[in-house]
Amino acid sequence: MTKPVNGFSKFSKSEKIAWLAENYLAENKKAVSTLQQYWNDDEKLQKLHDEFIENTVSNFYLPLGLAPNFLINGKHHVLPMAIEESSVVAAASKAAKFWSERGGFKATVINQKKIGQVHFLYTGDFSKLEKLFKNIEPKFRESVKSITRNMEKRGGGILEIDLIDKTQDLKNYYQLFVKFDTRDSMGANFINSCLEKFAEVLQEEASKVQDFTKEENLQIIMSILSNYVPECIVRAEVSCPVNELSEDKNMSGEQFAEKFVQAVKIAEIEPYRAVTHNKGIMNGIDAVVLATGNDFRAVEAGIHAYASRNGSYSSLTHASVENGIFKFWMEIPLALGTVGGLTSLHPLVKLALDILQKPSASELMEITAVAGLAQNFAALRSLTTTGIQQGHMKMHLMNILNQNEATENEKEKMVEYFTHHTITHSSVIDQLEKIRS
Repeated sequence: MTKPVNGFSKFSKSEKIAWLAENYLAENKKAVSTLQQYWNDDEKLQKLHDEFIENTVSNFYLPLGLAPNFLINGKHHVLPMAIEESSVVAAASKAAKFWSERGGFKATVINQKKIGQVHFLYTGDFSKLEKLFKNIEPKFRESVKSITRNMEKRGGGILEIDLIDKTQDLKNYYQLFVKFDTRDSMGANFINSCLEKFAEVLQEEASKVQDFTKEENLQIIMSILSNYVPECIVRAEVSCPVNELSEDKNMSGEQFAEKFVQAVKIAEIEPYRAVTHNKGIMNGIDAVVLATGNDFRAVEAGIHAYASRNGSYSSLTHASVENGIFKFWMEIPLALGTVGGLTSLHPLVKLALDILQKPSASELMEITAVAGLAQNFAALRSLTTTGIQQGHMKMHLMNILNQNEATENEKEKMVEYFTHHTITHSSVIDQLEKIRS
């Protein structure tokens, strides 16, 4: 049995890999070679990547693809997408082309408020706590002037500070509930720095209050931003006459619209379907979020919480047909940034933002929401017409061939064969064996 290791973080990268290979990897030489082949030849660039996180041993690559033909608010965009799943970029591109010929996507940022909380316990009378809060609220803002100065110059800063009584949910539990505007920054470090200072002020000022008895104890539990941002909302939408929807001679625009709307309604009321439905939306959103150096885990958590805000998990998108007009739309919370973090460090992130013409945070919110809406439209169009596997497996074919180390000549023959045959994993393997025999 392998023993725990001490001082691992102080090992050099080569020492970390040697320890890993010796203790956990059976094929030592092959494993070491695999890790090393993904190092960057540029030592300066590799050192930059090594310092993003702790205990790095290699780089983990994802493909960076481009989805062209996105017409958003009258402006053409090419979307950079970092993702490993087959057919996502192709599906987004196809949906973008479809809607670019029908007026394009409309997107609007409704609000950009972000949330932070100081969580604390207080065992005394609420009226005393409320009086303390009102007296020291100006001191909260004063205490963070050095932190907020630059943000305020850009038009952001602290918007509201409220005292929230949560004792009905948890004994003695209260919050400072703070709303922020962080402009083009995602703002996590800014928000957390302000909150920790607020906690210090609250604790210090509470200790000075003579009116508090020894039993009226105030204890700070934690100070942290929330990734649930229901007031940082962006709306994306498309619309066109129903007779412009059909690209299939076997299905009219009216028939397509009816099936499409019903598919969305099913996702609105059926959580089992809604999870997969929304996962498809996140295929588009995550790919852009990742390519632009933003926190896709925070985005995922916030969006899925929003999908459950009414007590049951539901579809993020909605569709209707009124007076012969098909409408498809989505409103989601998105806290994104275009300055700070990886946006100024990772060379490909900087390039991705250049591809998007250096968007502001609000513009990036619009672009990212549109990517999700486009992806969902593409998935629903496949589901309600040809079925999802036809397009997905066509893109997955190359993955199966690469897994089985097909030669370029074999790939050409296989692509030709499956132009006229149904693709399944077993059928690909069978046909590849026939070619090889």
